[in-house]
Amino acid sequence: MRAALAGLTTRGRALVAAGGTAFFLALAFGQRDVMRVGVLMAALPLLAMLSVARTRFRLSSQRTVEPARVSTGQTASVVLALENVAPLPTGLLLVEDQVPAQLGVRPRFVIDRLAPRSVRRVQFTVRSELRGRFMLGPLSVRLTDPFGFCRLDRSFSTQHQLLVTPQTEDLPNVILRGDWSGSGDSRSRSVAAAGEDDVAVREYRHGDELRRVHWRATAKNGSLMVRREEQPWESRCTVLLDTRLGGHRGTGADSSFERTVSAAASVSLHLSRRAYAVRLVTGTGPEISGARDPDYSGGGADAEGLLLDALAVVTCERRLATAALAHAIRHTSDGLLLAVTGHLTPEDADELVRARLGMGTSIALVCAAEEWSDNDQGDAELAQQREHAIRLLRSAGWVVATLKRRDLLSETWSHLAHGSDLDLDLPPSPDSSLASPSTSSLFPSNVTVMP
Repeated sequence: MRAALAGLTTRGRALVAAGGTAFFLALAFGQRDVMRVGVLMAALPLLAMLSVARTRFRLSSQRTVEPARVSTGQTASVVLALENVAPLPTGLLLVEDQVPAQLGVRPRFVIDRLAPRSVRRVQFTVRSELRGRFMLGPLSVRLTDPFGFCRLDRSFSTQHQLLVTPQTEDLPNVILRGDWSGSGDSRSRSVAAAGEDDVAVREYRHGDELRRVHWRATAKNGSLMVRREEQPWESRCTVLLDTRLGGHRGTGADSSFERTVSAAASVSLHLSRRAYAVRLVTGTGPEISGARDPDYSGGGADAEGLLLDALAVVTCERRLATAALAHAIRHTSDGLLLAVTGHLTPEDADELVRARLGMGTSIALVCAAEEWSDNDQGDAELAQQREHAIRLLRSAGWVVATLKRRDLLSETWSHLAHGSDLDLDLPPSPDSSLASPSTSSLFPSNVTVMP
């Protein structure tokens, strides 16, 4: 009763006050007809309150989000299933799901009557122009009377996650003739004369075939060991994303940072689908590896999902300096490096160059951040600094392209392919094991290009 009394709406309270006022005024002036009207006005909200308070309802809810991972600008479908598990029907229900403002207007539904043991489903769509991780729920149910005099609110505790990933572009079919290195269990090693003792082994995993058990290594280690299978060679690539706040301009979805995140996502997916072992580094936090473990019998992880999940929640770091980016790529392998950066000064370019001295092929997509700036006076200075930084990178052997605001990434990627040792829309051939003489200076002399 206390909850029902507190649940009186503004309409119900106003009607009770008006009915009580009319009753006492009619009593003072001896107006019996007005007194009856006042009693009726005050009694209606109270009767509605008693009706709502005596209602016993038990509901169960289930929320389905399909798909659970969408790209920016795409819609996801949300289905809410309400079941009345009580033996009595419910009254008028107002169902409202908690949705972040970035996903649109908060959905509300009216269910007039829910019979016992029946299920009612409602559906709505959500859409976001900003990437990120959003929580849907909890679901709240409001029980009201038909006149709207009283209401009781109840809410569930369950929530569901919706991940909005950066928007990606399909890139041309480009074959990167960069650094190839071994993957899996089979590494580049010389075969010793010791014979079978030189076989590479590892610990037994659930699902391994017994014919692969190496009994001599098992007896030596005291645990079950199996032979490692030979794995095909694959190329490795490290994608560096510049998350320095000082290297980007603009805010919200229309900013240079969001442009670089989208470019990094597109490049990472493109390379991952072409059998590259992609690693994503940002200068802060752990690096994200999109490589699969091909020797694990249970199947590899969702490489593309790992990369998209990491890029969906990445943010700019105010205190991050270029030295942190240089430190991140200095401790990576000597494979292909593809850096997607914001604004670069000559000092920034010098730190990146020194971090990659003596290592593999380096490619940079430098964002023209001044195109997102509102300061027209400083745009020319930023452009000059960027051009100087690009010249320094190219003089050190880097392959560089400028990522502009209105250019498609696919066009930039094509220009990058023609400006480096990349073949556009050309299938591999048996004669492609050697780099062309015109572009051989971009790669170390000890690199053999695999078809």
